[in-house]
Amino acid sequence: MATMQKLRSYRGPALFSYGFRPFFLFGAIYAGAMIPLWLAVFYGDASLPASFAPRDWHVHEMLFGYVPAVIAGFLLTAVPNWTGRLPIQGVPLMILFGAWLAGRLAVAFSGLIGWQAALGVDAMFLVLLALAIGREIIAGRKWNNLKVVTIVTLLAVTNIAFHLEAHFNGLAEFSSRAGIALVVTLVCVIGGRIVPSFTRNWLARRGSGRLPVPFGKFDAVTMVAGTAALIAWVAAPSGRLTAVALGLAGLLHVVRLARWAGERTLADRLVLILHVAYAFVPAGFFLSALSALDLVAPSAGIHAWTAGAIGSMTLAVMTRASLGHTGQALSASFATQAIYASIVVSALARIFAALEPAHSIPLLELAGAAWVFALLGFALVYAPLLGRARKF
Repeated sequence: MATMQKLRSYRGPALFSYGFRPFFLFGAIYAGAMIPLWLAVFYGDASLPASFAPRDWHVHEMLFGYVPAVIAGFLLTAVPNWTGRLPIQGVPLMILFGAWLAGRLAVAFSGLIGWQAALGVDAMFLVLLALAIGREIIAGRKWNNLKVVTIVTLLAVTNIAFHLEAHFNGLAEFSSRAGIALVVTLVCVIGGRIVPSFTRNWLARRGSGRLPVPFGKFDAVTMVAGTAALIAWVAAPSGRLTAVALGLAGLLHVVRLARWAGERTLADRLVLILHVAYAFVPAGFFLSALSALDLVAPSAGIHAWTAGAIGSMTLAVMTRASLGHTGQALSASFATQAIYASIVVSALARIFAALEPAHSIPLLELAGAAWVFALLGFALVYAPLLGRARKF
């Protein structure tokens, strides 16, 4: 009740009344606008005043630009529910959002301001986010949730390592794989909580039938195997041992997903997309295993994880949270379903662009167009909800 009263008495811009509002909206706008620019750079039609190599700029801004915005929106909304404390809003939220935005500008113009200055500005956001979330969790004495602070801190450290490796080695190879591995692990952790939970809640309302299997020893084994395989991939992406580890992790994640009764969720697209998004996790393991044996291009597995698992899961979380926290019915409209279809098409097209080099150009263009439609489509459809005060 205290939290609700605080939200009622807040008189600032509605956009900064809750963390999910600015970060979901502008994170989506940024991710959607990035891809046409990246394709122009990729084709040699444009250049950026960044100190990063073009590929590193693209990887960095997806892993450490877009993804942290979604993480921030999710955590700044979830933590008040976990702790019972008031949400971070108003000026403190504006400062956090300003730090994120400053980081995007600093990276884009790092060739002009210098890589050291860009590193300092860009690193600030994740550090501030970790401190803000940690303070709320400690004040609320919810010690078991401190692990999310660890994840944000690891992401901050990996971001700093990316800057350093890109400058001293020319390309950020290890740190880019480490960033992907860390975010994929986060998808597995969060997905392992929300996918079976939301599925069970929806199926329970529909009567009898198979329900998702609760988290147990098998899930723990799957997480350990997946984490070990990702660590092996970060250290040595090629070789038989890495391929075996990745293949085993993929099989375990397929079984884990099958235990969640996803085949029963076809009627509810808000739940179904969670299962589809998670399916890209084992797909990434399998494709990366084949890549470790030099049978397919490395980018196939990478984009199964990034465009597929990360892209689909972030949109699934953003749409559901935006509807729920603005008082809307938890139902996927035609526009929301089009957003989901577009992100899946984008991921599949990007994967097949790596698997079919002869058709890579049209597939890349399809992947880019579908990604833009999905992310900017989310921004267009959900902007009225995100920028408007909730009616209690």
